[in-house]
Amino acid sequence: MTITDVAQHAGVSTAAVSKVLRNAYGVSAAMREKVRASMTALDYRPHAAARGMRGRTYTIGVLLDNIRNTFFADILDGVRDQLRDSDYTIMIGAAGFGARDQAKVIRSMVDRQMDGLILIAPGTPREEVLAVARDTPTVVIGHHDASDAHDSVADADAAGAALVVDHLVALGHRDIALVSSPGSRASHWKQTPEIELTRGYTQAMERHGLGDHVQICKAAYSDEGGRKAGLHLLSAARRPTAVMTGADVAALGVWRAAHDVGLRVPQDVSIAGYNNTAVADLATVQLTSVDQAGHDMGATAARLLIERVEGRRDRAVQATMTPRLVVRSSTTAPTAAPEQV
Repeated sequence: MTITDVAQHAGVSTAAVSKVLRNAYGVSAAMREKVRASMTALDYRPHAAARGMRGRTYTIGVLLDNIRNTFFADILDGVRDQLRDSDYTIMIGAAGFGARDQAKVIRSMVDRQMDGLILIAPGTPREEVLAVARDTPTVVIGHHDASDAHDSVADADAAGAALVVDHLVALGHRDIALVSSPGSRASHWKQTPEIELTRGYTQAMERHGLGDHVQICKAAYSDEGGRKAGLHLLSAARRPTAVMTGADVAALGVWRAAHDVGLRVPQDVSIAGYNNTAVADLATVQLTSVDQAGHDMGATAARLLIERVEGRRDRAVQATMTPRLVVRSSTTAPTAAPEQV
């Protein structure tokens, strides 16, 4: 089926069908309904390559480092729901943690003429992202670095970390450790989520007079990364009574490490995560976690991106989500009485 077949079936011109396909301004609701009815009746599907030659492919590329981080599923759900009633299709690139691999996927998306990109906490050097964003509408999720070249959606990560520290201190904990992503200095991003999280954790500990109790362990945000960090922290002579992580998936790895060394959660060690993913609320888990509204982040990113793609806005926007702490049974008062300050 071709655009001409659709036009003949609907009794309109091919130009009218083209306008409907492009969501062009000035098309009446009646015309749009008539043409879409004919497209459905004929099972017409626009050819992506041909549309790309005319200037738009109606595809959105989403970059993430791995598909095992369930928080990304929340973001993707938000992107999908925002674009559900549009002509845009999402293409996902799970590029791994390496900057070179991520850059390769970004370039592939650009080469395939995707209309816009949503980059979730990219490890790609900032200069390369800025270069891409100058030609392809781009939204960066996670990083707090502002730029006129791209839109940004981030969580107030420093405030989120402080919520966890305040909660644990109120329970009586003093030896509170943080498991945070190592990031990459070579990427030249100055305000990544892990940097903001570490800053918020450190400042909150110092505010409570616990600066000497700061423990930070760098590990990948994965189950295995969390497990390795947990084994390191929980086998140390100065074992923390509580561990907070920058991602729920890493918190579950710490939980596994606690089991490996014979510690009970939360009786022997309290564990808190970040992202408040679906797994945190499982009956057998009940993980205390910071909710940073992943679905809203994805929906906001998609909305901002389409505004840019369709030329409705040309100024950069930086949106910030407000975190909230969801307390569950993985955190409780330490077994031993806390040392007096």
